[in-house]
Amino acid sequence: MSKSIVLIGMPGAGKSTLGVLLAKETARDFVDTDVLIQVREGKTLQEILNETDYLNLRQIEEQALLSVDLSQHVIATGGSAVYSERGMQHLAQLGPIVFLDCSLAELRRRIQNYETRGIARRPEQSFEALFDERNALYCRYANLVIHCDGLSQQEIVDQIVGQL
Repeated sequence: MSKSIVLIGMPGAGKSTLGVLLAKETARDFVDTDVLIQVREGKTLQEILNETDYLNLRQIEEQALLSVDLSQHVIATGGSAVYSERGMQHLAQLGPIVFLDCSLAELRRRIQNYETRGIARRPEQSFEALFDERNALYCRYANLVIHCDGLSQQEIVDQIVGQL
């Protein structure tokens, strides 16, 4: 089976955008697990959060991760995928996990819609606290870490391809 490439990282790190470019570069198909969730549930991530809570969204996300069984794909995960140990172990069997590591300052510059973006977090949790909590998990699961600050999209794709 030809391996997939799994992208993890914070909201705003570029998983979806870079995933499409990486798929073209490596002759793979592309799938975004956030889109899988939205199609399956018939609503946006923010609507799911508004109707239930972040823990329910994480449970739905885990189900989506466990249902992905794809070879020859670039898989862009939701930022909270790393809260599911089962989901991450499943993804690791599909191929290498690449952490798109962006600094807090860079993510703040990119994300203007933190409150309405559909981010699975505790209601009172600040972006900084979420960043700190998740970074440890991203590092735990990553086979490859790409430091994205100051790099163009193509430079990031080139680094991923060169290091895999």
